[in-house]
Amino acid sequence: MATRSAPVSTVLGDAAGALVRLARRQPMLSREEERDLARRARRGDRDAVSRLVKSHLRLVIGIAERYRAPGLHKGDLIQEGCIGLMQALQRFNPDHEARLATYARLWIKSAIQDHVVRSWSLVRLSTSTAQKSLFFNLRRMRAALSETGESLSESAVRHVAAALNQTEAEVRRMARRLVGPDLSLDVAAGDQAGASSWVSQLADDAPTPEDAAIRRDETRRWTGALAAALGELRDRERLVIRRRYLSDVATTLEGLGRELGISKERVRQIEARAMAKLRRILSQRVGEQATV
Repeated sequence: MATRSAPVSTVLGDAAGALVRLARRQPMLSREEERDLARRARRGDRDAVSRLVKSHLRLVIGIAERYRAPGLHKGDLIQEGCIGLMQALQRFNPDHEARLATYARLWIKSAIQDHVVRSWSLVRLSTSTAQKSLFFNLRRMRAALSETGESLSESAVRHVAAALNQTEAEVRRMARRLVGPDLSLDVAAGDQAGASSWVSQLADDAPTPEDAAIRRDETRRWTGALAAALGELRDRERLVIRRRYLSDVATTLEGLGRELGISKERVRQIEARAMAKLRRILSQRVGEQATV
C-alpha cells in the first residue's frame, strides 16, 4: 500500500526536535576541557569538533528562538546557527581568555540573521551589516506599530535613517518590502469572482505582427545588399572579411597571415581597405533603394 510522504514542515519540526533533545543530553564543558578540545580541533581532530559543536547546541537553539517568525522553520534557523558556530570555531583561539560561547555568539547571530533576510523575499536583499541592521530595526518597529494600528510616519523614517546612517529613500524601500510576503503573479488582481490575474495585465514586450514583418523585410534587404557588396570585393578581401566577421569564431590577424603567407600588418591593411569598400557600396545601395 502506498504511503503519503510527510509534509516538509513536519520533517523540519522533527529535525528541530531531535536537535533540541540532543542539546539537552550534552554535558557542559569546563574551561580546561573546552580549551583542550579547541586545540585538538585546530589540529583537525573531527571528534573534538563534534564535541564542541554538540556542547554549544543550547546556545545555538537559544539564539535561533529569538528569530522565530511565520515562514521561518526552527530547524532551518538552528542549521544556519550551527554554520555560524562552525565558522567561529575555525577562528577561535583557545589561548585567549574568552570562552567559545562568548566568541561564537556574534557568529551564530550573524549567520541566522543572514538566513532571515535572504528568506524574507524572492527579491535578493543585501546582507551587509548596515542592511541587516535596517531590516531588523524596521521589523521591530513595524511589529510595535501594528499593535497600535499606526503606520511608519515620516518623522520615524527620518529618525531611523539618521540613527542607522541610511538615506530616507532606502528606509522607505526596505519598509515597503516588509509590508507583506511575495505574491504570485498568477493570483487574481481583484476580489471579484473571475478577476484576471496580475500576469495577464503585464505589458507584452514581444513585437507586433507589423513590427515583425518590417524587421524581416529589413533583414532580407540588408542580407541581400551585403551579399552583393561582398561580390564586388577581391577574392583576398572577401576571404578576410568572411573569416574575421562572418564566421562563428573569428580568425586572428596572425592566423590569417600564416594562412595567406603574408604579415599580420598586411592582413590588417587588406581588412581596412575591404571594410572601406563595403561601407561605400552599402551606402550607395541603401541610398538607391530609398529613392525607389
